Amino acid sequence: MSHWTREEIQRIGHLVVDLIAEHLSGISNQPVFHPMPADLAGQLLSTPAPSQGATPDEILRDFRDSVEPYPFGNGHPRFWGWVNSPPALMGVFADALAAAMNPSCAGGNHAAIYVERQVITWLRELIGFPAQAMGLLVSGGSMATLTGLAVARHVRCGIDVRADGLRNAPQPFAFYMSTEAHSCARKAVELLGFGSSSIRPIATTDDYRMDVPALDTAIARDVANGVRPIAVVATAGTTNTGAIDDLAAIRGVCDRHGVWMHVDAAYGGPAILADEYAEALKPIGSADSAALDPHKWMFVPVEAGFVIVRDASAMRDAFSLVPPYIRSAGSATGVYGLPWFSEYGFQQTRGFRALKVWMTMKQFGVTGHKAAIEENIALARYLADRVQAAPDLELMAPPGLSIVCFRYVGGHRHWPEPSGDGERRKGGAAVHPGEMTLAGRADEATLAGLNRSILERLQLGGEAFLTSTELRGRYTLRACVVNYRSTRDDIDRMLNAVRALGARPTN
Repeated sequence: MSHWTREEIQRIGHLVVDLIAEHLSGISNQPVFHPMPADLAGQLLSTPAPSQGATPDEILRDFRDSVEPYPFGNGHPRFWGWVNSPPALMGVFADALAAAMNPSCAGGNHAAIYVERQVITWLRELIGFPAQAMGLLVSGGSMATLTGLAVARHVRCGIDVRADGLRNAPQPFAFYMSTEAHSCARKAVELLGFGSSSIRPIATTDDYRMDVPALDTAIARDVANGVRPIAVVATAGTTNTGAIDDLAAIRGVCDRHGVWMHVDAAYGGPAILADEYAEALKPIGSADSAALDPHKWMFVPVEAGFVIVRDASAMRDAFSLVPPYIRSAGSATGVYGLPWFSEYGFQQTRGFRALKVWMTMKQFGVTGHKAAIEENIALARYLADRVQAAPDLELMAPPGLSIVCFRYVGGHRHWPEPSGDGERRKGGAAVHPGEMTLAGRADEATLAGLNRSILERLQLGGEAFLTSTELRGRYTLRACVVNYRSTRDDIDRMLNAVRALGARPTN
């Protein structure tokens, strides 16, 4: 491959920027979701590796024709599936700049390391951890949770797990998480060698928050039976409903029993900036470890996760295995003598993830992030209010953060019996989710089938993109608004589409 001249790099760069600009500026006018055509997918899966190199123009033309027209959809203002946000523009450009520099961010004395240190400080201060805590940028909440619980294992097992593993442990272990906890916590426990049988699922209250007295009882029962508690995984914004566990109360339980507290704030953590949720989320800073995903509600392009551990020395002890070529690196450690990031996590070679977080946070500023998050919360409330006011829609859970769970019920909705004053309450916020009843079990099956059909047709129709979940065994549509492009008009259009599809039978 020949060396590219400055002029050639600029020419190709302009073509790339044109593609980016066309995609980002035109996405609102496209269907939210356009599935990959079967023939094109088959072609991509069956084409062998190229034997000869192609020109940049040919490669970009291939991208334009075969890749760009079929995105995931999360850049669109009416995409509210899972917890996926549109990318901040400066984060997009940061990825290209980081790739051009292409540093290994295991450690050393170069700019990328100090940028990551600065980002760690910013994120640490955002969620209220003390200055002596240590953070690390990772791929996402799953790796952040695995990292935090690995430190918990090192600290709380009571044995030298790095030398001896778990096979000769003198007593069994236990972890605690609500039935609404993210599946990555179970994966982490399994990968750390404890097995899923060590997990104690804790029931939730009516508002889908962890039942703290039940947690206290479960830990006390295990201790009485000779089981060693390791960690509680609390959730600051569940994926299903956006519920925030009572973090302060859970901290109290953990303190009484000497148990590690990990907070999954991957989704909800940035809402600490919102006035409405600042108090509920403040106890994140009291945790032993926490996960936060800048690539969710901070609009950083994926992948960008963050883990922080209160006891930095414990984090280093859990992971550090410093080879001689790093220990004696001399000037590579810089005038500040900072330990390498690779001593605080599993990865040795690490990409320059920090640049896109750094540039995105600079683009928005704290005030910009606060405004975007509060607007998303307001849009979710607007959606919940419209659902509650509609006789053919049903709110399935109290709206939490920016998540609204609802379903189309058509004529199946039944209002509660008259209240004490003999009045039926219809259409307004006074009717709490769960007050509405259904005629019988058969209706649940009917409504589940109807809403599955609505969801599939809604996604394939391209007007809006929701996902689904089950709450207490009931199928529900789920909208998660983590999208700075969304407006009330987008909410209205989505609801109009849902109601039109619900009223129209399937073919």
